Amino acid sequence: MEELRVKDLMVPLSEYATVSEDATLLEAVNALEKAQEEFDDTRYRHRAILVMAEGDRIIGKLTQLDVLKALEPKYQNMKKPHKGMTQYGFSRDFIELTFEECSLWDSPLEDICKKVDQRLVKEFMYTPTEGEYVTEETSLDEAIHQLILGGHQSLLVTRGDAITGILRLTDVFVVVFHIIKECRL
Repeated sequence: MEELRVKDLMVPLSEYATVSEDATLLEAVNALEKAQEEFDDTRYRHRAILVMAEGDRIIGKLTQLDVLKALEPKYQNMKKPHKGMTQYGFSRDFIELTFEECSLWDSPLEDICKKVDQRLVKEFMYTPTEGEYVTEETSLDEAIHQLILGGHQSLLVTRGDAITGILRLTDVFVVVFHIIKECRL
């Protein structure tokens, strides 16, 4: 089997939802919807929006989870405590305790339209780390390793200094899934 490279699976930047860092959450959600409508319907839909600065330079990502967090401003005041953590995250007791004590989600959906039109993407976007970049020529094996170790849902794909696309975990899994299905035991 021919060795697959990142460029063989990546979604080109031109097919991805992008917004300015000064865009509102409403503009970001609309950009995601538009990109999903125009995207190849045989592939998984996008779940993130890329955030651009001047000069079309990508400076961050805004995920669906980031948008939901933005609807409840009290999340910005919470710090990750160590007590109540399990190996895989928070315990059920801790989740219930913080929900009640912090009065989370007591009315965030009531004024959702106002929030999404006033809150800016740059307040909630995630800035990718060095470990979230991969070159077009990187082997799929190495990219899988990078996705696993980093716990990433996607990697930004580069050619030189330019970002040319996104390697999504869902697209990688589809390839691996098809290889597994072809196994003859």
